[in-house]
Amino acid sequence: MTLQLLVTDRNLNFIGDPLARWSKLACDVNFNVPASGSVTLPAWPEHMELLQPGNRLVLVRNGTIWCAGPLEEPQNYVWDLEGNSGPGTVTVAFTDDLARIAGYLTYPEPAKAFASQTKTSNVNRQITATNAEALIRQLVSENCGPSALSARRIEHLVLDALAGVGGTRSITTRFEPLLDACRTAAATDGLGFRTRQVDDEIRFGVYAPADRTATARFSTGLGNLRSVAFTMAAPLATSELVMGGDDPAQETAEGEPANERLFVEINSGAAADWYRVEKLIEESGKDDSKGELTQAGTLAFGDDNPQASLSTLTIDTDDLKAGRDYQLGDRVTVVLPTGLEVTDVVQTIRLEATPDEGELVTAVIGNSDKTTTTATVRAVRDLARRLGRLEAR
Repeated sequence: MTLQLLVTDRNLNFIGDPLARWSKLACDVNFNVPASGSVTLPAWPEHMELLQPGNRLVLVRNGTIWCAGPLEEPQNYVWDLEGNSGPGTVTVAFTDDLARIAGYLTYPEPAKAFASQTKTSNVNRQITATNAEALIRQLVSENCGPSALSARRIEHLVLDALAGVGGTRSITTRFEPLLDACRTAAATDGLGFRTRQVDDEIRFGVYAPADRTATARFSTGLGNLRSVAFTMAAPLATSELVMGGDDPAQETAEGEPANERLFVEINSGAAADWYRVEKLIEESGKDDSKGELTQAGTLAFGDDNPQASLSTLTIDTDDLKAGRDYQLGDRVTVVLPTGLEVTDVVQTIRLEATPDEGELVTAVIGNSDKTTTTATVRAVRDLARRLGRLEAR
C-alpha cells in the first residue's frame, strides 16, 4: 500500500510537503454523486498552514489519483490536556471536483448574468442533443465549464474525450441544481459522469458503465461478501399521469388558451402484482415531440416502483479488485447466502486506511434506500419467500 496526501491551491498548483503522520483515512467515491472523504492528522503548524479555504486535497494510491477535490471542512481541531500533550489533532473533510459542479444551477439563458435574465416571462433552457452524453456535456460547459460566463467558470475545468454514448435526448430546465439535470439526462441510458485530475486540468467526462455480471461476482464462498440487507414494500405509483403543454393561465389576445394541455400516461406493469396507484406529474411548458413527457413519467418510476432495496457490502480480494476489475456504475452479481443471484449497480467504492492496519477497499452494491429494477424486485420477493419457508421449518 502506498498512499500519499497532497495539497493544491484552486489553480491545481501543489503547495507544501505531503501531509504526514495521518492516523485515519476514509474516502468514498460515488456513482454520479460527489465523493466524501476525511483524514485525521497532527495539527502541526505546517499542516494548518496548508489546510485553508479554497485549497484542494489530492489522494494518490499506488501512484494513481484516487480522489481529488476541494476541502469542504479544512479544519476540525481538537486538543485536550489529558488526551494529547502535543499540538492536538485536526480532521479534514474533503470531496472531489464533482462537488464544485454540484454548486451550480442551470441558467435558462446561460450566456447572460443572473441579473440580466429575461424578466418578462419564465424562460426555460431547452436542449436537444444527438446523444445524452452531448447533452450533459453542454449543460456543464455552459454553466460552469469552458463555455460559461467568466464569473461562473470553474478554474481549469475542461471536457474530457468524447465517449459517444447514450441515445437522443431532450431536456428542459430552469434554475435547477446542475447535477440534478445531469442525472435526469443520464438516467434513461444508465450513464455515469465524473471528474478526474490530469496534470493541470480537471476533466469532466461521461461514460457508459459496463455489464460485468459474468465476471464480477460476490459471494460468501468467494470470500468477498461481507453483508447483505434487503427490504420490500408496495409501489408508490404504478401509473404516472404526466400533464404537459402550456399553462391554461397563459391566454392569447382573444382570451383563448395559448396551447392545449397534453396528457401522457406511463404504466409500469407493477399493478399486476400489487394494485393500481396513480400519480400526477406536472410538466407545464413541455411537449412530447422529443419524448420529454414520456421521459418524465419513466424517470418518476425510479422513485415510485416497488420499493425493493438491496444493500450489499463487499471486500477486495486478489481475484477481484475495485478499480481494476469493476468500476463505479458497473452492474455486478451478488450471490446471496440462500443461493439466489441478484444483479445490481456499484454505487460506492470505499477506501479506508490506518498506518497500523493498512488499507481496506470495499464496495456498496445497490442503493441502500431503494433499488427499483424489476429483476431486483422479483429476486427480493423470491428471497423473502425462501426465508419464510426456512423460518417455518
